Amino acid sequence: MKILMLGWEFPPVYSGGLGTACYGLTKGLSKTDVEVTFVMPTGPDNIKGEFVNLIVADKLLKKLNVKKVETILTPYLSSEAYKDEYLRIMKKGNEGILYGRDLFEEVLRYSERVKLISMDEEFDVIHAHDWMTYKAGIKAKNATGKPLVVHIHATEFDRTGGNNLNQQVYDLEREGFHTADKIIAVSNYTKSIVVRHYGIKPDKVVVVHNAVEFNEKVVYNIKKTDKVVLFLGRITLQKGPDYFLEAARKVLKKDSNIKFVFAGSGDMETRMIERAAEMGISKKVLFAGFLKGKDVNKAYQMADVYVMPSVSEPFGITPLEAMRSGTPVIISKQSGVSEVINHVLKVDFWDVNDIASKILAVINYRTLTHELKHHGSLEVLKFDWKIPAKKCAKVYEGVAK
Repeated sequence: MKILMLGWEFPPVYSGGLGTACYGLTKGLSKTDVEVTFVMPTGPDNIKGEFVNLIVADKLLKKLNVKKVETILTPYLSSEAYKDEYLRIMKKGNEGILYGRDLFEEVLRYSERVKLISMDEEFDVIHAHDWMTYKAGIKAKNATGKPLVVHIHATEFDRTGGNNLNQQVYDLEREGFHTADKIIAVSNYTKSIVVRHYGIKPDKVVVVHNAVEFNEKVVYNIKKTDKVVLFLGRITLQKGPDYFLEAARKVLKKDSNIKFVFAGSGDMETRMIERAAEMGISKKVLFAGFLKGKDVNKAYQMADVYVMPSVSEPFGITPLEAMRSGTPVIISKQSGVSEVINHVLKVDFWDVNDIASKILAVINYRTLTHELKHHGSLEVLKFDWKIPAKKCAKVYEGVAK
């Protein structure tokens, strides 16, 4: 079976967990009888060579073809950041590419390119990831008559906490859900949002939990005297960085020999830096910026505990990555991954007292730390991308019939 897969990022070009998920899923699919042509928006000038070499070099991914569509789609840009990026590209000169005036015009332009590609490709099913590709998936479906599967990794309700929804984004999501032949949600938590807020029948939504990539483990010999508590992810409302910071203040009142590290970037980063200064804990809170590749593994391995205090997390691959590195994990109950892992500590994102208490417990009680490390490392082994890949393949077979 051949799949036309639509996504806005793919390693080595990615800004969040979706790129990681797309890589793992397509790698898993390559071990089945599914062939994937992945259409991504853009990347560096040399991405085609590097990217194809990366895929071809991995025999498990030899079936995966990647096509690049020139556009500047990225889901996490603020309006100001988008404006700056737009102006930067326009200054490169007229290269025959027409850029839209805003993100939604880019979505439409990407969809037109995908429509043309779909009419020239041979495939059985269209698989579109998240809202920015749904319009493209719909146009490809209308142009070819092929069934459409949409994959939802995060809804507008997750990104905004349910407040001040962007109506255009919501409308694109809703259109995608209602037009699709089948919907894949990354958790039961996400499925409930799709059913409740978008008017979708439950039997149209299939839950396929994410997994984690198992590469050769790299061990870093890091000498340190301070204990390290890690936040790794986008510094945005959805991820709960403000609750992490509030918990940090409470922990530091009990133990000042702890460092709190923010690894990531986002529209709340400046505010978090200012807030740490206001609290008088800025010397204990470090901002490492956006990390990729081996730097991510290094961050997990230097941490004594990883905390994911997400306000609304459809799934959450980072706890699995931390467990893979042997790092104790604290996660919010408001996350899809909490449905499927047990050897972690779970909290309500808003309960900063509980978060602080559990951080101190992991750092101070060796038995608890050992148990979380040992059993977490064993539990995460069951999260192989072959499992969600097989579930997706079954969805493809269903809609193709």
